[in-house]
Amino acid sequence: MTENIENLMLEHLKRFQSGQDRIERKLDDLTRRVNNLESGQAHIIQHLETLAAADAQQQLRADEFNQRLERIERRLELS
Repeated sequence: MTENIENLMLEHLKRFQSGQDRIERKLDDLTRRVNNLESGQAHIIQHLETLAAADAQQQLRADEFNQRLERIERRLELS
């Protein structure tokens, strides 16, 4: 009788261990996926920063052209 109880306990422990193993694998998979998402997000942020810097440079160039155009108009007395 005690042997049956021991076997039953072992079976339950094996099932618990199996369930825990599945949970750990799932957690590892989710951890990898979150890391990939964070890495992708970091790349997007870097790309946005690059685009913002390029936009700032273009705006600076446009401002310089506007200043030059205003000087030319003043010299030619167009405005």
